[in-house]
Amino acid sequence: MKRFVLFLLVFFLLFITSNAQCAMCRAVLESEEGQTTAEGVNDGIMYLMAIPYVLVGSVGFIIYWTFFRKKIVKK
Repeated sequence: MKRFVLFLLVFFLLFITSNAQCAMCRAVLESEEGQTTAEGVNDGIMYLMAIPYVLVGSVGFIIYWTFFRKKIVKK
């Protein structure tokens, strides 16, 4: 179980550093001089993509923890 949690943590950290722009957004934003707007759009896309994963992971953890605690109390 510890390996699985470590794998998820590493995967999530690698996911954060990836580029998330679609081809059209990238083409439009690369044509401009400063890259600050492109970085802002990329950060916004990553933020919007990460929130559902965090929510689903939290709900999954709460469900898992609820069933795990019941097993400990029954022993």
